[in-house]
Amino acid sequence: MHHTFNENKWKWFDYENGDQQKLRELVSNNPEYENWFENINDSKTNLLELDTQTRGKEYIWGSLIYQQDIEDKGQKNIFHFWISRDFFILVDFDFAVLNANPVAVHKQMDQAENAVEGFFIILGEILASYLQKIDGYEERLHDLLWEMKEHNNREILEKIYENRHELLVWKNMVIPIVELRFIAEEAYGREMHKKTEFSRVVTRVERIRTLLDEYQHAIDTMVNLEEVVSTHRGNEIMKTLTVMTILFTPVTAWGAVWGMNFKVMPELEWKFGYAFAGVLILASTVGIYYYLKKKGWMGDILRVKKKNRFFG
Repeated sequence: MHHTFNENKWKWFDYENGDQQKLRELVSNNPEYENWFENINDSKTNLLELDTQTRGKEYIWGSLIYQQDIEDKGQKNIFHFWISRDFFILVDFDFAVLNANPVAVHKQMDQAENAVEGFFIILGEILASYLQKIDGYEERLHDLLWEMKEHNNREILEKIYENRHELLVWKNMVIPIVELRFIAEEAYGREMHKKTEFSRVVTRVERIRTLLDEYQHAIDTMVNLEEVVSTHRGNEIMKTLTVMTILFTPVTAWGAVWGMNFKVMPELEWKFGYAFAGVLILASTVGIYYYLKKKGWMGDILRVKKKNRFFG
């Protein structure tokens, strides 16, 4: 299928990978497409190539992953493209994935001066779909921020790293579009900046990258906070265990003394030996406790913590 725009000034050829016969006819009529045709059958990753050997007939070709499932590496949508001033070719591009209105896009394309600008309208729609999904990511990140304060545990840490992974996926999807922008400038010169659709794509790319950088900073801050809290709690646990060990030292020591089996132990004959032993153990424990407290080594590790606190 092909579409003609702007009073037949340029065309858009839209194929599916199953249209092998039509693609082969296109290759046979234009030998320079052969390398591109061979690559699109096997390409499952981003691919960008530029040919500037003939001035005025520069073209860009490759493949672009424009949708990626966050949970499954293999679940992705990829299309293949060939771009020149007079026409561009798309293979396996699906408007339904972007939730875009094909009629509105075609109307917009009819105002484009050439096929390069028309292709950037497609990129603009892809970036618009990214922005919608990133808005949803922002809401989840905001909820996670407060959930971390209310329920700070291992499950929250897992969610933080899941959000960090999703952020990296978004960044990896934007990088090829950034490269496409620079390749278009390299192929067609600074005149691209005069094109409305190219400028719109540049602005959307910068907008997305700014948002992702800010979210990256927020995620890094949350990770650092989690590390500080975990370290503090680990130290508090070790200090608590140390204090408890010291406090029970008198019980252990006196118990060891009176647990001996020597034949001569005068305490065994004392009428109030049991009470004396209890008082001595209690006094030793209290004495050690107040000694540690006077030295300032108790801190707040034995105090009851409040709920909904990071260091609780």
